[in-house]
Amino acid sequence: MVAMTDTRRKAAPDGNPPAPGTAARVEDETYADQLLGFTIPSRNVRGRTVRLDRTIDTILSAHDYPPAITHLLAEALVLTALIGGLLKDAGDQMTIQAQTDGGVVRLLACDYKDGDIRGYVDFDDKALALLGANPSLDALFDKAYLAITFDRPESGGRYQGIVPLEGASLSAACEAYFVQSEQVPTLLRVAISSGKDGCLAAGLLLQYLPEGEDGRERLHVRLDHPEWEHVAIMGGSIRHEELLDRDLSMEALVWRLFHEEDEVRVERGSHLARGCRCSVAHYADVIGRFPEVERAEMRDDDGLIRVDCAFCSKVFEIAR
Repeated sequence: MVAMTDTRRKAAPDGNPPAPGTAARVEDETYADQLLGFTIPSRNVRGRTVRLDRTIDTILSAHDYPPAITHLLAEALVLTALIGGLLKDAGDQMTIQAQTDGGVVRLLACDYKDGDIRGYVDFDDKALALLGANPSLDALFDKAYLAITFDRPESGGRYQGIVPLEGASLSAACEAYFVQSEQVPTLLRVAISSGKDGCLAAGLLLQYLPEGEDGRERLHVRLDHPEWEHVAIMGGSIRHEELLDRDLSMEALVWRLFHEEDEVRVERGSHLARGCRCSVAHYADVIGRFPEVERAEMRDDDGLIRVDCAFCSKVFEIAR
């Protein structure tokens, strides 16, 4: 853990931490494909930042997504990394899923486990083509619900919260989830850039926790608290180009936002990678639980059961 202690001096013009002697020195790393956690003790705030580079290109390359779906999945993967990065114990898993019966996007699913992230979108390509270049979230999903599930075997079991998928973005819907299901004031900002050279996506998460990680103070008190209002204003001032600037380290980005605070503590989080957990052994175990009659119906003319993984776009052949 590195503590950045403010001496009430302004940050350098380039946004990097002040020179040695004015504050604790921090390492200048871009933190590409790695979470950065931080806390602001005097404000009772915790945060996460992330910038997905190679990892997001690897995930997106599994399918030939059109631009609108690429943007949607990229945002979902950043949110998955930020929210999943709040988990503490090895083996904990977080899943984001949005589903609708009548929308263009039939299913959006992403999950996080021990730094591994994956995601997939199932959509109606013909209906999507009728929406134009930049369809809104409402146009993509129509009436849908967002479900966020936490599986914490060592400490908390399984918990799921479901909220209507509303707002201008997935980020706004996730903010609503934390307000309604967790009673934790939350700010989320996501920036995405995609083109012929690939996709770059980044994000910031801030949460107000005056009663600690397990506190349950009434929400209306928290939302009006000056500590949270101040931090939310500072965090909300972040620009997309700052989040996506490869020359600006994530530590420098946090310092740029909060250099006037008495103390900001940063901690390196998990390295992130595409983590599809599918394998022949996994599917063989799952299929082995079906009755023989049903397994016989699954077999093709070669006697194989072929399983198509939507996440990694691979076909697994099961000889059972």
